[in-house]
Amino acid sequence: MMTDQPSWVKITRVFDAPIEDVWKLWTDPDLFKQWYGPMGMTVPIADIDVTIGGTRKICMQMQTPDRTMSMWFIGIYKEITAPNRLVYTESMCEEDGTIIPPQAMGMPEGHPDITEVIVELSEENGKTTMTMVHIGVPEGSAGEGGWNQAFDKLADSIKAA
Repeated sequence: MMTDQPSWVKITRVFDAPIEDVWKLWTDPDLFKQWYGPMGMTVPIADIDVTIGGTRKICMQMQTPDRTMSMWFIGIYKEITAPNRLVYTESMCEEDGTIIPPQAMGMPEGHPDITEVIVELSEENGKTTMTMVHIGVPEGSAGEGGWNQAFDKLADSIKAA
């Protein structure tokens, strides 16, 4: 049966850490910068105001032999239920926060200007299960690969803590 209902990226990981620690990795800017983004990218700036309606503005950078490539993202926190649920929007933007169409950054046609990230955490026996859904980013896309790489880094930062 053909379906035109797209499947969004959904990733579930289990971390050997209490829920409060995993929550902080999403909400403390200094901790967030340590793991966010695909391999090879750093996050020099994470201005995150974790309040309902608060803004999050992230800069991801990648060093190439010729230059530093920067990508900016902006969004708003829509739902915050510590330490279990976090929902925020995400758009590509200029450094000043002006939203830019994703196609301008080489994303495929049809990629929405505003996507939504839903993070759900639950704890059992000292381990935390995290489920992340990124609405607007198709399953099997580069976006999914980027998240998986970031979550590998998140797991490493938990081990190092």
